[in-house]
Amino acid sequence: MWKKEDSKPEGVSGNPATPANAAISSSTATASTPSVSGAPANSSRAAACISQGIKIKGEVTGSEDLFVDGVVDGKLNLANGSLTIGPNGHVKADVNAREVIVRGKIEGKVTGRDKVQLWSTGQVTGEVQTDRLAIEDGALLHGKVEAGRQTSKTTDIKAAAATATAKSGDTTSLNSGTAAD
Repeated sequence: MWKKEDSKPEGVSGNPATPANAAISSSTATASTPSVSGAPANSSRAAACISQGIKIKGEVTGSEDLFVDGVVDGKLNLANGSLTIGPNGHVKADVNAREVIVRGKIEGKVTGRDKVQLWSTGQVTGEVQTDRLAIEDGALLHGKVEAGRQTSKTTDIKAAAATATAKSGDTTSLNSGTAAD
């Protein structure tokens, strides 16, 4: 006899979503172990996708990973996410993400807080600002580049200024004390 309870687990499984997500980005796909909580397998680690043939005009914001293989014209802001521009992707936008991987084309200001990677098929026209920059042979980069940790340089300069101020203050007190004796 047919039972409703038996048919639900077969129709609702998280495994069919895993192979599609693995094709998007092998680094974000998890092992094939099912989730214990019962939540869909692609809820926390899978990248959202703007596929080839899709064109978006405007602002795209989020905090998850994003794979763009279509066209985006406007602004891309991923607070804590990774942005991957696929080989067919073309982005005319200011980009701000934790990590930016370029396999297609970007025109605009690219800010990758942790890292920006230009693959051999990647092309960037505009400003690049990041802590770490990796450029493969064959990649094209036209524009201004600021790479390296700027916050630590500012901290070092402030620390050096504070040390110099403290030393000059100590010297002054010693000299005045010596003169009084």
